Amino acid sequence: MSFHSKPAERASLAPELRYSSQTIASFPLLARSGEIPVYRVVRNARLYEQIVQQIEESVLNGSLKPGDQLPAERDLAQRLGVSRTAVREAVKTLREKGLVEAYSGRGTFITDGTSQAARQSFDLMVKIGQQGQQEGLPHLVELRLVLEPGIAAMAAERVTEEDVGAMREAVAVMDRSQENAEAYIEADLDFHLALAEAVANPLILSLIDSIVGLLREQRIRIFKVEGGPQRGQFHHKRILEAMERRDPEMARCAMRAHLEQVREDSQISSGGKPSGKHTPAGSKITA
Repeated sequence: MSFHSKPAERASLAPELRYSSQTIASFPLLARSGEIPVYRVVRNARLYEQIVQQIEESVLNGSLKPGDQLPAERDLAQRLGVSRTAVREAVKTLREKGLVEAYSGRGTFITDGTSQAARQSFDLMVKIGQQGQQEGLPHLVELRLVLEPGIAAMAAERVTEEDVGAMREAVAVMDRSQENAEAYIEADLDFHLALAEAVANPLILSLIDSIVGLLREQRIRIFKVEGGPQRGQFHHKRILEAMERRDPEMARCAMRAHLEQVREDSQISSGGKPSGKHTPAGSKITA
C-alpha cells in the first residue's frame, strides 16, 4: 500500500520527510481487493507489541518507507481497534528501536533505521562496557583498528578530487582550531567520514555513520590530553598525503599508526600509561 505526497505540505517539512495526504484512508480495517493491508486489527493481551510487529513487518516488506508518516495517534488507534495508550507505547518502542522519529507539530515518521538502530546499539554497548571497568572506548579503538586501515586503503584507490578537497578542508579547520575543541572534533569527524565516502560503499558509510556518536565522545576525551590534537594532526596529514598520492599501502599504514596513537591517548585519558611507540616527535603541527 503506497503513500502519496502533497508537494506543498512536503516543502514545509524537513527534506527527507514525505507527508502522506492519505493518512487515514491508507489504513483500512480490511484490504481492498488485490491489496495487502499495512495494518490489521489487533487482538492480543500485549497490544503494543503487536502494533510494533505490524509496523516492523511493513517496513521490511516495503509497505512503509523512510519518510512515510504514520497516522495521528487517535486515528491509528481507531484503525487498529486499540487504545491510544497502546499506540503511545508502541510508538515509544519504535522510537527506541530507531524505526520512527516524532517531530513536534509535524507527526511521526519512518526513519532510515539501519544506521540509527546500529548507532543506538553501539552506544548502549559502550555505556555498559564503561560501567566499572571503563572498557567501552578501548573496544571502540579495537573496532576501528579492524575497520579503518582497510577503509583508508580502499579510499586511496577510489578517491576523487572532490573527496581529497573535503579532506584538505577538514585538515585546515583542525589546524586553526587546536584550541577550540568543538570545531576541531567536528572537523576530525568530517575527515574520517570523507574517507568512508571516498570508498563509495554504502554499507561501509552506514557503519561508520552509526558510530559517529561514539567517535565524538572518544575525541572529546583525547582532545583534553596534552598534545592530543597535535599528534592527531600529524597522522591526519600523513593519511591525506596517502590520498593525494593514491597510495593504498601508505594509507593503510598511516591509518593504523593514527589509531595506535588514538589508543595511547585514550589510555592516558583513562588514567593509564601509554607505550609511547606511536607518538611523533615534536609538538604543535602547523600547515
